[in-house]
Amino acid sequence: MSTVTIESLYQLFAGVGASSIPSVHETLPVYPLSRPLDIYRVYLADVLAKLAGCDVTLAYDAIQLPNTLPHGDLTLPVPRLRLKGKKPDDQCIELASSFPDDHPLFQKPTARGIYLPIFFNPLPLPQLLLPYIFQRQGSYGRNLDVGLCDPASPNLGRKKVIVEFSSPNIAKEFHAGHLRSTIIGAFISNLYESMGWDVVKINYLGDWGKQFGLLAVGWQRFGSEEELAREPLKHLLDVYARINALFKPEQDASREARDKGLDTTEIESKGLYAERNAFFRRMEDGDAEAMALWKRFRDISIERYVSTYAHRNIGFDEYSGESQVQATTVETVEKLLQEKGVYEEDNGSWIINFDKNGAKGLGVAVVRGRTGTTTYLLRDVAAVLEREKKYAFDKMIYAVSTEQDFYFRRVFKTLALLGRPDLEARVQHVNFGRVMGMSSRLGNVKLLSDILDQTSEAMHEVMRRNTVKYAQVEDPDAVAEAVGISAVMVQDMSGKRINNYPFDITRVTSFEGDTGPYLQYCHARLNSILRKAELDRAELASYLVENPEALDVDVTAKQHCVDLLRLMAQYPDVTATALKNLEPSAILTYLFRLTHQLSSCYDVVKVVGANEGRDVMLARAALYEGARQVLENGMRLLGLSPVDRM
Repeated sequence: MSTVTIESLYQLFAGVGASSIPSVHETLPVYPLSRPLDIYRVYLADVLAKLAGCDVTLAYDAIQLPNTLPHGDLTLPVPRLRLKGKKPDDQCIELASSFPDDHPLFQKPTARGIYLPIFFNPLPLPQLLLPYIFQRQGSYGRNLDVGLCDPASPNLGRKKVIVEFSSPNIAKEFHAGHLRSTIIGAFISNLYESMGWDVVKINYLGDWGKQFGLLAVGWQRFGSEEELAREPLKHLLDVYARINALFKPEQDASREARDKGLDTTEIESKGLYAERNAFFRRMEDGDAEAMALWKRFRDISIERYVSTYAHRNIGFDEYSGESQVQATTVETVEKLLQEKGVYEEDNGSWIINFDKNGAKGLGVAVVRGRTGTTTYLLRDVAAVLEREKKYAFDKMIYAVSTEQDFYFRRVFKTLALLGRPDLEARVQHVNFGRVMGMSSRLGNVKLLSDILDQTSEAMHEVMRRNTVKYAQVEDPDAVAEAVGISAVMVQDMSGKRINNYPFDITRVTSFEGDTGPYLQYCHARLNSILRKAELDRAELASYLVENPEALDVDVTAKQHCVDLLRLMAQYPDVTATALKNLEPSAILTYLFRLTHQLSSCYDVVKVVGANEGRDVMLARAALYEGARQVLENGMRLLGLSPVDRM
């Protein structure tokens, strides 16, 4: 099958009566081979510039994508043209009245206040859009040119982004609290990769620090070799919850004293504080017994994590952790802080007083504790320097919850205080809200493995109700697992990532409303259309790419189908917007709009049993196959695995 080229686009547009693509596209930030709406924008900007007597670049930049289909396919807020003289609403009326009556791509618009909504001419839509989608297939919605270091000089290579996500603590079960970071981080990675960036995915394990010292103390009190052999991570999670419950009164006492401005040295020099700190000190000193226990728990954890990620088709380029940060790099950071005069000794600890160094509101941070042990802040800053040296990244993203907002402000500001504002500008914290009611410290955590078992079994129960279809599913266990994972992920992505949400297993497993199972059902149903029509996907695509005239007026005579085509045309713009705001909910919302529109088409346009002839059947099948391809692409971008039958 041929690929989309500028020449093939010329042919497509010439085939529907449009003149050659205006040459101005060569000087604008236009991606005609990736985003079909950019081609429409170029034609529209050419018309508007001539009507308004303004610069075509200004006209192009003024064109916007409406929020809903009733507001048009494109829209022009007239004040953005910066025309002088008449009021904007009068200018809008003049532009509407002088707009060509017979433009092959656009209907004549009607002014709405200061807005000029532009609707596409329905007739050329399937001939332009569907061959475009069939040619690009899984690449529709991707734009590999965005990631170029210099679009004018592709040989300069591609930009590199590091995405750090998931990052669970060792010796703890991978629970639903980690799920948000995994889902959002994987989505960000997929998105940047689809836009042509080189992506390095790092799982930065919480495998060092005083929390491990506390776990080790808990193991000494509550650990059971028998329980560890049977359910290793669940047992360690229980151990941590039990020791943390005993430790909490001491933590509260220390926090209360600190809030009153009192010295906490005495409180933290005895009890579990002392035992915890002593064990971590042994780790930092390389004590053989302490390191053996640390390595044992770390290996158990990583083995389980790799298995968990494999079920979600997620792989990492690097498993690292705080323990991997080199002592020499830590020393380099401390030396630079001392040279810059921002590293101070305070009652045995080494601190940074951010308030004194131009970062009001960030307070005072301990960088090395009074026992001589390093803190998260020191190790994380050192890790940034090591990654810069190893990867020479253009951007680094941390997918971590909003609870760490303040902490990352300190990390980034420390980079600036080191004399590296350029490095500070290349790092970004992409935050998100919590899954409510899940905390390993409180001992009420819902383990992800248990959640996935529940959802998979619920999907199995639904599938078994239709014995005929169930018998046709090649691997029902795999399908139930894929749908179950989709159920969990879609609930997570349904709202803005900044929002908290309560996990609801009943909602997750429902096929009603905008859920993961519903999305999978829609994809499976679209697959069944081709099967029932006995049409081969590749042959259909090849035929229609070579014979776009076969996409006749039958489809465009029905508004439901026209609106479906209009939505399909928007998908590359939706992904481009997602790259700016890194919101998976934006993609998911679009996919549900697409599936709702599909539902309105099924009763109006039937493929099997159509009596209008084979060409009509092919045109209708092409419409649904194009929609299926867009749905699949969006699902895969979100990290979902579309199923063919269920």
